[in-house]
Amino acid sequence: MPKEPLAKSLKNSKGYKQAWIGYKLHVDVNDCGLPISAVLTTASLHESQVAVPLMKMTSERIDYLYDLMDSAYDAKSIYEVSRSLGHVPIIAKNGRRKEVIPLAPHEAVRYRERTVAERFNSRLKEGFGAGNVMVRGALKIRLHLMLGVVALFADQMLKLIS
Repeated sequence: MPKEPLAKSLKNSKGYKQAWIGYKLHVDVNDCGLPISAVLTTASLHESQVAVPLMKMTSERIDYLYDLMDSAYDAKSIYEVSRSLGHVPIIAKNGRRKEVIPLAPHEAVRYRERTVAERFNSRLKEGFGAGNVMVRGALKIRLHLMLGVVALFADQMLKLIS
C-alpha cells in the first residue's frame, strides 16, 4: 500500500522547478487497449521503478512477447528482466547518453503500437474519471481509478465485439 505522498519536484521543459503531491497509476495494456495489470504509486516514484514488478505481474496473468516502453524505462536492469521473462524489450533510447541509437526499422514499426497505451491513458483521464480525482487517501484514489479502469475495460470490450 502506498504511503501518503511526498512532494515530488522536477524541472519542467522550461527549466523551472515544479512540485506536486499525489499518486500515479501505472497500467499494462494489451494491443487491443485492454488493461492487464495496474499499480498505484506515489507521484514521487519514478516510472522505471515500477516497470519490473508490473512486467512480472502481467507475465503471471498472460503470455506475451514484447515489452514496449518509452525512454523513461531505458535501463539495463529493465532489459535484463524483460529478456529473463522471455520477452523482447523494445524501449526508446534515452537522450542522456552521448549518442542515441535509433530503433531498428522492425522495432520502430512494433514500437508504434505503444500508442495504444497512450490512448488508454487519455481515455481514462478524459472519459472515465481519472482526470479530476476529488478524493483523498490512497484507498479512495485507488478505488476511484480502478472503477474507471473497469468501466473503460467494459467499454473497450463492447467496441471489440461490435
